[in-house]
Amino acid sequence: MKHHTVTKGFTHQNQKHDSAVKQVTGRAEYTDDIAEPAGTLHAYLGVSDVAHAKLNGIDLSKVRDADGVVAVLTADDIPGANDISPTGRNDEPVFPTEKIEFHGQPLFAVIAETRDAARRAAELAEVDCDVLPHAIDPVSARDAGMPLITEPLKLERGDIDKGFATAQNRIKGQVTVGGQDHMYLEGHIAFAVPGEDEDVVVHCSTQHPSEAQHMVAHVLGVPSNAVVVNVRRMGGGFGGKESQMNLFCAVAAIGAKKLGRPVKIRPDRDQDMTATGKRHDFVIDYDIGFDNDGRIEAVSGEFAARCGYSSDLSGPVTDRALFHADNAYFYPHVRLTSRPQKTNTVSNTAFRGFGGPQGVIAAERMIEEIAFALDKDPLDVRKANFYGDGTDGRNLTPYHQSVDDNIIGRVVEELEESSDYRARREGIRAFNAKGGILRRGIALTPVKFGISFTATHYNQAGALIHVYNDGSIHLNHGGTEMGQGLNTKVAQVVAEAFQVDFNRIKITKTTTEKVPNTSATAASSGSDLNGMAALNAAEQIKARLVSFAAESRGVSEDAVSFGPTGISIGTDVVPFDKLVKEAYMARVHLSATGFYKTPDIHWDRAAGKGRPFYYYAYGAACSEVTIDTLTGEYRVERADILHDVGRSLNPALDKGQVEGAFIQGMGWLTTEELWWDDEGRLRTHAPSTYKIPLASDRPREFNVKLADWSENREMTIKRSKAVGEPPFMLGISVFEALSMAVASVADYRICPRLEAPATPERVLLAVERLKAGA
Repeated sequence: MKHHTVTKGFTHQNQKHDSAVKQVTGRAEYTDDIAEPAGTLHAYLGVSDVAHAKLNGIDLSKVRDADGVVAVLTADDIPGANDISPTGRNDEPVFPTEKIEFHGQPLFAVIAETRDAARRAAELAEVDCDVLPHAIDPVSARDAGMPLITEPLKLERGDIDKGFATAQNRIKGQVTVGGQDHMYLEGHIAFAVPGEDEDVVVHCSTQHPSEAQHMVAHVLGVPSNAVVVNVRRMGGGFGGKESQMNLFCAVAAIGAKKLGRPVKIRPDRDQDMTATGKRHDFVIDYDIGFDNDGRIEAVSGEFAARCGYSSDLSGPVTDRALFHADNAYFYPHVRLTSRPQKTNTVSNTAFRGFGGPQGVIAAERMIEEIAFALDKDPLDVRKANFYGDGTDGRNLTPYHQSVDDNIIGRVVEELEESSDYRARREGIRAFNAKGGILRRGIALTPVKFGISFTATHYNQAGALIHVYNDGSIHLNHGGTEMGQGLNTKVAQVVAEAFQVDFNRIKITKTTTEKVPNTSATAASSGSDLNGMAALNAAEQIKARLVSFAAESRGVSEDAVSFGPTGISIGTDVVPFDKLVKEAYMARVHLSATGFYKTPDIHWDRAAGKGRPFYYYAYGAACSEVTIDTLTGEYRVERADILHDVGRSLNPALDKGQVEGAFIQGMGWLTTEELWWDDEGRLRTHAPSTYKIPLASDRPREFNVKLADWSENREMTIKRSKAVGEPPFMLGISVFEALSMAVASVADYRICPRLEAPATPERVLLAVERLKAGA
């Protein structure tokens, strides 16, 4: 039964981030801002200085005798399981006992009266080990026979041999794609406070409170109901706080329960970067067959990834790379295979896009190869290979899901026109033809990105809403706020449901005490899942209020509706708080738990078939660059973006997400270089040696627009679409524009085959290589 008619909406409108003022003024509270109870101790990790070794023993006597040290934790101090593997593979110990697997691996933890004392003492350990050979990169690991997962994913459709046999042209190549550090503003931190019996409360910066809860219970050997994990907000996450927080939560909790005192652990930036995982870097071998019009006939791809010493989330990440290796393009015959490789490096993990960007860049490299081979505009090759509308048989993905909501043609067409791509490209070619030191490039690239966790069971969420008898509303859900505005969006949904002012809603910390068994805030699904769960809870309370209002006034339920001035009951309008008070006095239940699970998704990994994604988000970016052929330096002159977020819940927040994702994606492919030396030491372990984009690196002209005509065909929250990850891939347009600029030195006859990140050094080397080849 329809209980109300919405007359005023709070979604689809700009609403400032609920924490914006507090963040700007410094009043926003993060984990490290929580007042420390008397007796709080501080932990620091002692780490390995070799990449691979047999661990014979550790002499900790000098550590224990150091000033201020209260205890030293080793594997012997773990009362439960010495494992924090998020996938249950039992391959990620809190502290190793037999073998050192990477340089910087935590071996023990010092707990002292001060953080400085713990940090200094950690350097005094004497480690006895026998050094073993190590493999650092995916190629050497593959050559050494070091697969991480013995069941790699294979996606296959059509007849690959027939496709290559009939193709008019064929190109084989390889692209190396670098990793990326998360470089969140707030590093990892955990603060554990012991309670009575088995209880412990852990405050931390995690995207996955329920996993942190489970891991702490696992290492303590207690049930999950003894552990509470609280997260008010994070200073950035980007996937780096999905599973990597497990170590810090475990160490703090073990110390707190062992000593009966609160324990905080906060590594410095260097240790944070060396001890925690990154985006996976890939070496991708591709083989493409295509006709003389540039249309792809067959694709074969093998995706080898540096996964690190343990499984972590590498299986799902390398799977996801294959899911997006088609990007927006139809492959008639295709075979894609993942090759997750074990390496003696920190275990790589989730990062915005979760393997998707590595798949997309492989697709764009193949398009680029075809364009150079046929002397065509890469945009024309892209258009020739776009998925169709379903009527031409060109809408089936390599994993056998139909693309039924395809709008990439319209998105690209509108951006092509608004960015004046054709005229600008012609002008750039004329500029380059003059043969000067400065060369320019332009590229327009698309993105199609599937939305849902590919692990189907993660596609669920819960929420809890209390309406207090004064009409104020308490909102709690299982998602975490890391700056993206999730709490604001969910509160907008609830405000609209009750037709009350946004400020009436109190957004509270994420806690495992209120909403259990939550999924990670990841896969761009935070608003989709938690927004629907909160709406479900709100609708339950509204139904009770409607029933009460109708009964108490003697009208039908159809005569009751929620409006901006109050609840209309027949001819009367009653203020929201007044009706709530009446309902309370009449003993109407004013609290509800909401739940949502994404419908119509399924996935059979063994068969490589299914419908893993509920829908697709689309976008396109046009970027223009200038390079200096004498130094390899470059700058982004202009970027134009048109991105699809369905019916935006909050255009201001979504636009900010698109802008930030583009810059972060650009950084991944240009300046952010991870480098290990021959000894397996990460040498880019601080902001002084690892370069993220600065404000001065942004495009000189930056035009970002949402596709406001789009509406999700699926029944998502208010017909919106996810926005966290899809626009990350738009940064590939910068990489492709750099490629065009480099190619100009050889009159566009040779594909430059840039490696990522395309640092100035790599750009310069590519220029010199093409000059020599020309």
